[in-house]
Amino acid sequence: MFKINAQQEKPSDTASIGKLAIYDLKQSVKGIGYSFSRPAHWKKKDFTTLGTFLVGSLALSTIDDEATDMFLKNEKHVPNFLMEAGQRFGKPQLYFATNAALYGVGLFTKNENLRRTSVLIISSSVTTGVIQSLSKTLIGRARPTGISQGLDSRDFKFWADDAGFHSFPSGHTVLSVTMAHAIAKQFNNTWTKVGIYALGSISPMSRLFAGAHWLTDVGAAAFLSIVVVDAVDNFLFKTKAYDYPQKEKKIAWNFSFSGNKVGVIGRF
Repeated sequence: MFKINAQQEKPSDTASIGKLAIYDLKQSVKGIGYSFSRPAHWKKKDFTTLGTFLVGSLALSTIDDEATDMFLKNEKHVPNFLMEAGQRFGKPQLYFATNAALYGVGLFTKNENLRRTSVLIISSSVTTGVIQSLSKTLIGRARPTGISQGLDSRDFKFWADDAGFHSFPSGHTVLSVTMAHAIAKQFNNTWTKVGIYALGSISPMSRLFAGAHWLTDVGAAAFLSIVVVDAVDNFLFKTKAYDYPQKEKKIAWNFSFSGNKVGVIGRF
């Protein structure tokens, strides 16, 4: 059982950079362990949320092919710089370089807010990254790029090594939403949050217009990222690993569906 330890040997503001770095590394590892252990401690509401998500995803999957057709037809209307930005930021190399820069500034200036945010990002990214990588191979869903070969959203090749069957979930979305949600949680201003989420949505949307993923690939990836970031952030808050001047205003995320409407709703 993974227990929350409220007593932390937190270094002071005058501690050396090396000591701060070791402390942050320990919190990152603990955060990863905590997030992976959560399913063993789920309660009724957690299973209800999972059930709602699964049923909603199944409902959304019924329009995957039609939605992809729409995105592909409108790809020519999307500015090239947005498509390029979405493609580049979703790549692990740039993603982790960006977070390394963020952490580096926080470490050398001894800015605890930046360090905490970076620890939240890396812990959540490792967790979601492992889950999405395993899921891609295990589920083996065909990508929209296979349409020319007669494939559609209902074609699967379990335990596939072929990248053409690594559609579910979207890796670009996992990374983009993980970073956007982790950063947005550090602000209380609604419009600032909206702006951050808007930037975080560029990569997922670009993948849809590029025909690299189905709508449910992106939806599932976003859901996974939000759940993991919230879990790790809750761990860091409860253990008092870092200072939280005030518990930031939460966004209540709900996956809803009714009739012909399916979506993720965030209540500020």
